[in-house]
Amino acid sequence: MKRILSRMRKAIEDYSMITEGDRIVVGVSGGKDSLTMLLALNRLKKFFSVNFDIIAVVIDLGFDGFDITPIQSLCEKEDIALHVEHTLIGRIVFDERKEKSPCSLCSNMKRGAIHNVAKALNCNKIAFGHHMDDAVETFLMSLFYEGRINMFSPVTYLDRKDVTLIRPFIYVEEKQIKSFIKKYQIEPMKKICKMDGFTKRQYIKELIIKLSKENSFLKSNVFGAIKRAEICGWKDV
Repeated sequence: MKRILSRMRKAIEDYSMITEGDRIVVGVSGGKDSLTMLLALNRLKKFFSVNFDIIAVVIDLGFDGFDITPIQSLCEKEDIALHVEHTLIGRIVFDERKEKSPCSLCSNMKRGAIHNVAKALNCNKIAFGHHMDDAVETFLMSLFYEGRINMFSPVTYLDRKDVTLIRPFIYVEEKQIKSFIKKYQIEPMKKICKMDGFTKRQYIKELIIKLSKENSFLKSNVFGAIKRAEICGWKDV
């Protein structure tokens, strides 16, 4: 946890992500990334230089088999406030719209739902658990599939919602998160989306693993290029 906290704190300070009195919605999917970030932010509260509050928010997409028990147990143990927003996003995307490429629409609808929840809970910021590997994968996905150079930003202000998105794990590597989850035996939620393992992101992830066998610096080199692009400004996707 110390290494994760150190990298997270550096990102927060580098990009002024958290200020005095912030009320932060922590988007919790139930996976390893968001659960680790939730615990890290809760730990950070105890010694950080400014005071802030966090609320864990889970967007229920309406899939069969949705079981929030692991998240509820973790939040109760760590004394973290939890809000569950029930939606019909899964039914709309898969059953009504029958999207052939559902991930984009589903992602947009989830973001809209969590933005609305943040306003309803009187929160001014939303924290997402995107890490360094996510940044590299998103960059390559945009390049390969859209023919453009694009990446998500560490901090993005949404003027229409008057809410700021932050990504405190932007310096954290996925392998560090996996190690933390294993060491502390954190139980993620069971994956129930039918697209899990069959997305373009999964393909890019596997491609990076393959290429990294020949070039162990591949991820760090790509992330370095992304950071150097800051002189032109990060762009949110």
